[in-house]
Amino acid sequence: MSTQQQRGPAPRQAAIAEYVLGRGEGTAAELAERFDVSLMTIHRDLDELERQGIVRKFRGGVTAQPSGVFESNVAFRLKAMHEEKAAVARHALTLIEPGMAVMLDDSTSTLEIARRLNSITPLTVVTNFLEAINLLSGERGIHLMALGGDYDPLHSSFLGVSCVEAVQSLQVDVCFTSTSAVSGGFAYHQEQHIVSVKRAMLASAARNVLLLDHSKLGRVALHRLAPLSAFDLVLVDAGASAEALRDLDEHKVPYQVCEVGGD
Repeated sequence: MSTQQQRGPAPRQAAIAEYVLGRGEGTAAELAERFDVSLMTIHRDLDELERQGIVRKFRGGVTAQPSGVFESNVAFRLKAMHEEKAAVARHALTLIEPGMAVMLDDSTSTLEIARRLNSITPLTVVTNFLEAINLLSGERGIHLMALGGDYDPLHSSFLGVSCVEAVQSLQVDVCFTSTSAVSGGFAYHQEQHIVSVKRAMLASAARNVLLLDHSKLGRVALHRLAPLSAFDLVLVDAGASAEALRDLDEHKVPYQVCEVGGD
């Protein structure tokens, strides 16, 4: 991304956040040079990102807050690990057949599935993700069921008790979901109100598939979502380290590695 294109504080701060999260940390001097602004401007940007819970400042630089607001904010998630998510989504499509009822959670990984569903109609698609609802609402051959609830603009999705109850009234063939972190045989998520909806979705599907980009592996977040045994299959992109895959093997998790590239 050209640093010259980052005009104004908001897009520049979003780019700084993505850069720092991808590398884990950065120095103020490095960021000032990369984004072609003064050290004073960078420090103002970092103060704002720290206020939002995205980074943590230390003398001379910042570290990422990997379980913070960055991962919650759909605008950020839509940009992160796009090729890896697309690779996993392409493989997920092979698990879908015409006539199925498919549930998609509010992850940007499942949004990559939604982008490709028009080739496998007729389908019933159930989702609480406004991004997917908007994408699929005009597609012929797709019976779209929108899960209601309390609208959460940070996630661009519908959540809460009403959403959980709507999910519990359904039974689908397959549910595709993603999460913040996977380690030690468990899937984790940093937000309790998201966990309750995802758990309801897992209980309402005949088959559950977990979608992961490799950045999620070997990490934990605040809440245990479910043991990996709750999933019939885990799909992860080929960037996963040998150590992370060994962890899946040790916990006898069925998984498939998806090559990046194509479409």
